Parts: sequence; structure tokens; C-alpha cells
Amino acid sequence: MSGMTDKIVLVTGASSGIGEATVRELAAGGARLFIGARRAGRLEALAGELGEQVAWKELDVTDAGSFEAFAAAAEARFGRIDVLVNNAGVMPLSPLAALKRDEWRRMIDVNIHGVLNGIAAVLPRFQAQGRGHVVNVASIAAHLVMPTAAVYCATKHAVWAITDGLRQEHDDIRATIVSPGVVATELGHDITDPDVASALQEWRKKSLTPDAIARAIRFAVEQPDGVDINEVIVRPTAAGM
Repeated sequence: MSGMTDKIVLVTGASSGIGEATVRELAAGGARLFIGARRAGRLEALAGELGEQVAWKELDVTDAGSFEAFAAAAEARFGRIDVLVNNAGVMPLSPLAALKRDEWRRMIDVNIHGVLNGIAAVLPRFQAQGRGHVVNVASIAAHLVMPTAAVYCATKHAVWAITDGLRQEHDDIRATIVSPGVVATELGHDITDPDVASALQEWRKKSLTPDAIARAIRFAVEQPDGVDINEVIVRPTAAGM
């Protein structure tokens, strides 16, 4: 299967930012989408706007049962699953010395366990049908470490490793990691350190819009089954790193 028309695509973190932009981009290309996030009202509004080719279900990616129910509902609605876009993520940055253990745990649960729960939900289905595609949205933080971002960077390094491990273990399943640079989204809205929050706002003065990442995801998904775009890094032209 090549192109986008009639591909069944699951997108997590679809209520805003890169997730929402990806839903819009793939729907414009003819895909049928099953979208998930915690904010059900936003999902319902987006699906209502885009029509019958988009369905939704509330999703907590940290809950394996919730993710399995999400995949099962998508399969019941559209008959199969072709692509999973693991996009949900959180980024409450802080210095390690602040000892924000709850925030560390939240990043690990959403950014790593959330990705693994998604893979676990679709992998048996992909194996049974002999094809499938997992797209994991990481970050430029998968490739570098910055002060206040040690734990976040660690989670994105983990997503990079998981994605490449999936690629190496399965000849008939495609695995792509998309690593955005600075993007103007809600990511980081939950930063509780005022100095770090201010620094992030300054850093975002040179940023991409979410549709730039959505186009990169579409490029990877549109390739024929025998072509695997393993990794895409997308930065603003003016970015310093």
C-alpha cells in the first residue's frame, strides 16, 4: 500500500499542536483517522469539522488498557490499522536539583511508557496482517542534552532507541522517528519553574509551526511499503542547534 488514500491512521495527542496538525494534513491526503487524547471535547470538535473520515476516542496513553481499547475501537470502526502516530508527550522542564520527582515520573510515563503502550497495542495486529507503520514523534532533544532538560532528553533518547529497535526486529513493519526542533505548541505549558518557563518563551521566538512537522509525517507515511523513512529531523532555518 502506497500513498495516503484510505490508509487507517491512529494519532495520539491529537487535540492540539503537532497532533492536530497531523490529523488535518493526513485527512487532506485522503487518510481515515482515529484520534485520541485526554481532552475529549477538542477531539469531538476536530472530528466534527473534518467529517466521517475522522473518528475519536478519549485516550490516556499511560494506561495500557486505555490504549488497547483505543486500538480495538479504531479497528471496529475502520476494519484495520495501517499506521500509528505516537505523538503524545509532556515537557515540564526543570533543573535536576529542583528534585521534581512527580514531573520526572510523568515524563517517563507519557513519553516512554505511552510510546510502548502504543506499540504493544498495534504490533500484534501489524504482525498478523504482515505490514504496518509506527511513527514516533520525539524531539531534537533525542540528539542533544540541555540544562533543565536532562530527564526530558533522556525520555526522547529512549524513544529513539525503541524506534530503531522496532525497525531492526521486523522486516515487514516500518518504523519512523520524527524529531522536531522548536515548534510553537502547548508543549511545556506545565513547566512550574518560572525562570525555565521564561527561557522557553525566549527560545520559541525562532520556531516552526506544527504543520511543518505534520508534512514530515505525511512524507514518511506516503512512501510505499518497501520504503522506510527511518528518521527525520526538522528544525527552524534560524535555529542555533
